[in-house]
Amino acid sequence: MGEVINLRQARKQKARTEKERQASENRALHGRSKAERERDRLTSEKVETFMAGHRREKPDDPGKR
Repeated sequence: MGEVINLRQARKQKARTEKERQASENRALHGRSKAERERDRLTSEKVETFMAGHRREKPDDPGKR
């Protein structure tokens, strides 16, 4: 036979695990210095402008369809 478990305790343990996972994710995202955040912002802006400049059709040009 299988092991008998208390469902209430299992749910609480699952919730604790999920809460710890979320906290860990938040620490990784928000626990950075201002310089790191600025570097990431500039990098993402640079990538976005590069990709926008290399598109064949501009997204705001309605006459080209």
